[in-house]
Amino acid sequence: MKKDIILAGVGGQGILSIAAIIGHAAVESGLYLKQAEVHGMSQRGGDVQSNLRLSDKPIASDLIPHNKADMILSVEPMESLRYLPYLNPEGWLITNTKPFVNIPNYPPQEDVMKEVKKQPRNIALDAESIASELGTTKAANIVMLGAASPFLDLDYEKIKTAIQFFFGKKGQDLVDLNIKALEAGRAFAKENMN
Repeated sequence: MKKDIILAGVGGQGILSIAAIIGHAAVESGLYLKQAEVHGMSQRGGDVQSNLRLSDKPIASDLIPHNKADMILSVEPMESLRYLPYLNPEGWLITNTKPFVNIPNYPPQEDVMKEVKKQPRNIALDAESIASELGTTKAANIVMLGAASPFLDLDYEKIKTAIQFFFGKKGQDLVDLNIKALEAGRAFAKENMN
């Protein structure tokens, strides 16, 4: 088993939380893990990305080469396009459709989504709307994780256990909310696989 994942988004969208949850589930599954993060100007809404490599064999490098990523998981649609050169031809692009407009020349949303839809394997969803229906847009990143979960080759129960681990100190209500967000994203992906 080997999975190379690029996580992308904008500061404050929970990219590093997604990485931590996937990483915890991978380690609990007995896998090797390497991770490299770029925080950029995250406190100002800048680019945040993480290279996450999982394998059942030792991993030499924490960086993913061009054309080798099995998945781009992005909480911001334009950021997903930034990393397309890393996606392998069989890889999945999982992206939020709601833009985080943090620059004056942000392209029209239709143009961004047209590029996303050119990818043969893509799941595009409005994670904020789905999370909002559950009670908070703050769980949008976990909705995105749920949408990616069918393609991670990780035991789904291990992902849920990782959510319990990370959110448990904040109370069972928050754990339950995030599990519902995970399940909503997973259900969307399963219904919309190409």
